Amino acid sequence: MKFGKAGWSLILGLFGTGLMSVSGAMGQTGVYTPVSSVGYQQAAEVPILTPQQMAVPSPEGAGYQEAVAGCGSANCGCAVGRSCDGDPWTLFGRNCDEPRFNIGGWFQGGYHSKSNDLFNSSPDSFNLHQGWLFLEKEAKSENCELGFGFRFDGMYGIDAGDTQAFGNPANTWDLDPRFQRGGGYGWAIPQLYGEIAKGDLSVKVGHFYTLIGYEVVTAPDNFFYSHAMTMYNSEPFTHTGAIASYSLNDDTTIYGGWTSGWDTGFDFSTGSNFLGGFSTQLDPNVSFTYMTTFGDFGARSANNDDAYSHSLVFDIKLTENLQYIVQSDLLRIASTGEDNVGLNQYWIYQVNDCMSYGARMEWWKGDDVTGYQPHGGLAPTSSTSYYASTFGVNYKLGSNVTIRPEYRYDWSPALDYNQGYFGMDMIATF
Repeated sequence: MKFGKAGWSLILGLFGTGLMSVSGAMGQTGVYTPVSSVGYQQAAEVPILTPQQMAVPSPEGAGYQEAVAGCGSANCGCAVGRSCDGDPWTLFGRNCDEPRFNIGGWFQGGYHSKSNDLFNSSPDSFNLHQGWLFLEKEAKSENCELGFGFRFDGMYGIDAGDTQAFGNPANTWDLDPRFQRGGGYGWAIPQLYGEIAKGDLSVKVGHFYTLIGYEVVTAPDNFFYSHAMTMYNSEPFTHTGAIASYSLNDDTTIYGGWTSGWDTGFDFSTGSNFLGGFSTQLDPNVSFTYMTTFGDFGARSANNDDAYSHSLVFDIKLTENLQYIVQSDLLRIASTGEDNVGLNQYWIYQVNDCMSYGARMEWWKGDDVTGYQPHGGLAPTSSTSYYASTFGVNYKLGSNVTIRPEYRYDWSPALDYNQGYFGMDMIATF
């Protein structure tokens, strides 16, 4: 194994963060929660438990359950410098008074033995995937008065190429060559928006993460180190435009807005589409989210307005410790003939506050238009089915540090393709 660019600096950063957050081992049981220290996608207020769909101060159009599980009443570890029980350590400290601004981020570094061209495309080396920093002020409406907020996210790492506004024309926003640093590394500005809230209504205007799907770009919001084929091939990552959310009641939130196509950053010449849907709690243990985009997706639909996609996500709490998620996506683009569909299933079993086990089973049916060709595989000439199974563990070294080893196996009988590989990463939040 060799160390990629910025590898040693990442190790020093992780080591320093780890010293501030090392803790003991076992904790109380409960349903899996992500490792983020502060919600960072901030889609809107939703009572849903899925990571790409909104949740009360959750990230992009995601964030599932609370932002952090915390230490609870167990020995999972109270990080040095933490002043409010249940909160992880933060870079600038925190007291029991609500801060005016949230400033934070994370470092994610990892190693994977092989590549399937789904984010993790630089195998057999230790890479800094995401060095992330965000600054936000939540838009809070009190006594039905207007609340104002904003959000900025900037990142550096080998994930930059998949995080930039690649639906933009060349040399615009963070697709500018000056954001590239060689060796696959670069910079990205995946979010920059303002927000207004009044009562149960909030509106975001600017550049923000999508509401589509279950998995997200931001590493701390996903259980697995690797990504699903559906997420990478059939979903947008970012938009520029305006999106409104309205809480009908405690159980249901609706969304609607306009964006300038898929994966655009402050460019209004490439597309025009609707983005919206709803999230609802069907019962205390079952939530359902439907999100859709339709219209002109810009570069993805060759500037034709006859395109449609949707994502359906059921999040089910089977037991106190076992969570089951099933997702199905559909993408149809008439102008290019692109037509694909996916079905993903997740099982996440939380042993305690420190340890969780997970499995993901995927089926994705693509075509020769989408252009997905796994590393070492053959290019499809027609509609082709792909499959993948992933098994992994999340282990928290403390409130701020999580390691995620996994084993993944991909195969496609029609293409006589199969590949298994190991990966492991570490996320240190601040």
